[in-house]
Amino acid sequence: MGSVLLEREEALAAAARAGESARSGAGRWLVFGAAAGTGRTALLREVTEREAAGGAMCVLRADCSPEESGFPFALVRQLFPEDGEVPFADLPAAEEQMVFHRLVTRLARTADRRSLLLAVDDLHDADMASRRWLGYLARRLADLPVLLVLTECREQGTAALPGATGTSVVLRPLGPEAVARLVSARGHGADRAELCIRACAGNPVLVHALLADLRERPLPRSLSELGGSRYRDAIVHWIRTRATPWSRRLSLALAVAGNGAALLGGALLHEAAGLCPDHRAASAGASALRRLFAHPLAREAALAAADPAELGALRGRIARLLDERGAPTADVAAQLLHLDRPGEEWMTQSLEDAAEDAVRGGRVDEATAFLRHALTAPLAPARRAGLTLRLGALELPHSADAGIRRLRAALELHADRRERAAVAPALGAALVARGRTDTAMRVMSQVGSAVDDGELDRVLQTTAAVMASHDAVAWRNAVARMRELAATAPAAVEPLAYGLVTEYEVGTGRLSAAEALGRVLPRLAAPVDPRLRDGWLGTAATLLQWADRLDEARALAEEALPASPALPDLTDIGRQCLISVRAEAALWAGDFRRVIAENAPLLAACAGQGIRMPHLVSMVALAHCELGNRAHARRLLAGLDEESAGSSWEWNELHCARAFLHMAEGNWQAALDDYLSCGRGQSARDFVSPVATPWRSGAALALVGLGQPARALDLAEEELRHARTWGTPRTVSRALRARAAAVGGRRGLESLSEAAAVLRTAPAPVELVETLLDLGRARIDAGNSRKGREDLHEAHALALRLLAPDPTGHPDAPDAPATGRLLRATGNALRASGARGTRRDTTGSAALTRAERRIVELAAQGQTNAQIGEVLHLARRTVETHLTHAYRKLGVTRRTQLASRLTGAGAAASSGARSLIASG
Repeated sequence: MGSVLLEREEALAAAARAGESARSGAGRWLVFGAAAGTGRTALLREVTEREAAGGAMCVLRADCSPEESGFPFALVRQLFPEDGEVPFADLPAAEEQMVFHRLVTRLARTADRRSLLLAVDDLHDADMASRRWLGYLARRLADLPVLLVLTECREQGTAALPGATGTSVVLRPLGPEAVARLVSARGHGADRAELCIRACAGNPVLVHALLADLRERPLPRSLSELGGSRYRDAIVHWIRTRATPWSRRLSLALAVAGNGAALLGGALLHEAAGLCPDHRAASAGASALRRLFAHPLAREAALAAADPAELGALRGRIARLLDERGAPTADVAAQLLHLDRPGEEWMTQSLEDAAEDAVRGGRVDEATAFLRHALTAPLAPARRAGLTLRLGALELPHSADAGIRRLRAALELHADRRERAAVAPALGAALVARGRTDTAMRVMSQVGSAVDDGELDRVLQTTAAVMASHDAVAWRNAVARMRELAATAPAAVEPLAYGLVTEYEVGTGRLSAAEALGRVLPRLAAPVDPRLRDGWLGTAATLLQWADRLDEARALAEEALPASPALPDLTDIGRQCLISVRAEAALWAGDFRRVIAENAPLLAACAGQGIRMPHLVSMVALAHCELGNRAHARRLLAGLDEESAGSSWEWNELHCARAFLHMAEGNWQAALDDYLSCGRGQSARDFVSPVATPWRSGAALALVGLGQPARALDLAEEELRHARTWGTPRTVSRALRARAAAVGGRRGLESLSEAAAVLRTAPAPVELVETLLDLGRARIDAGNSRKGREDLHEAHALALRLLAPDPTGHPDAPDAPATGRLLRATGNALRASGARGTRRDTTGSAALTRAERRIVELAAQGQTNAQIGEVLHLARRTVETHLTHAYRKLGVTRRTQLASRLTGAGAAASSGARSLIASG
């Protein structure tokens, strides 16, 4: 049995019974009905060969075709090619009966000599006169040794033959096991078998065609990935030449509807195909077509067979039906994308709704495609402006200049001043994100000057003030205006105006955290103009974060920012601020994975597209550094071009982050330069408080590393003064640790003890680990090894908890390696201390105590023992003793060898320097 005749035993058995009956003198007819491609012709050939084997029967064969279906008696002429009396035209009924009688008589005489088998393929394509003759013959078969075997496509109707002399056999599609056998026989594995089962719906012709096309490579996702075109051509040929009008249109409807076919249901699909739901052939072929066109390869092939104009009309009907049935907006919009232009309002709305759903799912490319197509519709100016504005916001991260052009177009589409005032803040925020704050301020000023509404003017002024924070001069002027405005502003505007003034005054060092919170917290419950809501949340969250109310700051940010995987809207200046607060609050809380998970997607979208976001880059880089990925952090910071950097506070944050990285690598001079650059930038903004960028503490630690403790102490004391004014444990502890590094000895130990005490109840886990690390080392250097080791053990335990895998899950964030900064530092300190359960290195730079390393670094710089003693406030004999021990551990005999043996892995001063979180 041929491979295509799998699962055809029932049909062959029926043919055998009918053949035996015919050869015994009682003729029978047999019809094999099936869908196209299910092996009707192959089965007919097999039956003919079996029943006529050994000359048991004489065979007359005819193959019907659509091309001959319009010619009377075309089928009969194939069966009796030598009969010259077969007519070529339709006859009156009486004459037709005479021809039928003569042909059957001739057939009977022939069958008397040897039984006859009449094999007719594709009866559905036969001409009507021949079909009537077959019916005439079937009614007389009982007395004739004739077997009449026919095949027909059941979708095109069934032959009307008398049931007394024959039977019909319906050929079912091949089952999964039969298809798998076919695939296996061609040497393919289970994955190919599964593909053939799903993409061929049991159709043997399609199975063989697909097997011929498959390549030895990953399974194809589209027809272009197949090695040939037999599968596609088989479906295209059937749709174009063999399918009934009903089958053709239903196939195209299924192909167009795609995954929405199940939702539409049979009746709706028939309606979409332009057919009556109760079409008489529907039940016969619909289920098989549904199975076939459930697969994307089959759908793609079907669409290749259709006329574009027909497809367009069908897509419009399918889209409407999907919309009416509540299908997912993406399914509706996917149909509308193929139309030249959406011509009705519901289409535009569907595209807009689908775009918003795509945004929430993080599929920005899909969303922009929907909105771009919506803009091809005939739209009113205001509607067009709204869609253009939304599209510009989506395009901005991925192409800053394109997004800004789109936003400018939205602004120009509005002639009404109030409507222009509604668009201007989005364009201004985009320009700020692009680094063009001066242009943003001009846009806001130009639009605001044309507004004749006092309340709207105040809203625009306040929004512009938020933008002005990215320019030192504009910020100072904006705060002056906000002071005036806050005194007379409406209740819905006052919170943001007063909040901006508070933010400035905190930076100038005039306010304590308690005073700032006293201004912010009562206003959180106050009504705020919706147009200013995000700006107010951004300012309030900033002040809460500075005051170490990290959870509350994050809560405000999450109130306005979308959940992952959606990207935040950069055309809202308040949301830009909230993005920064959310990232920095997570960093300050030690949740480094969250920093990366929440912000890396936005940075990836903006990479190389004109939106630089230096603050966010700094936060993500610092998080990577804390997790031990220092090289990646360095690459992130190096990717920011500062040539066109303005006076935005974000660049000051970048300098601080870069200095942190230099400190981690022991590059004290580079760290100092960056810290001082940060300080100059902050001073230009009147920002002296260490609440955002503790640059003085960082610079002090770098100076200690450079052997300049006196200069370091001046900076540390200045920072401590400002930190005590603000009054949060985080800022105070940072300054105390810097002072401790500068003074050393007993005074340094006192500062570290105070820093640890103030941090015990603060949400500052990173600073607490760093302070305990410094405190433990200082106590060991002072001779209190037991207490010092206790501090180091506590620091190590805190670091382990801080960097442990997060059970609540940030699936996109990296794991913290065992070499995370804090774990590495605390582990090294424990080993160097000889703590129980650790191995103390007795040679090399890692074996040096903190005091020994400080002295060795100064000696390596060329300072004498007397100079070292003066700098570190130590007796000369003590310096000599430490150097003797250090020489032995480093394996050197001369002072000139010291520099080459130091690894820079952790000087006593640098341990504090590296561990300071230099971020805003």
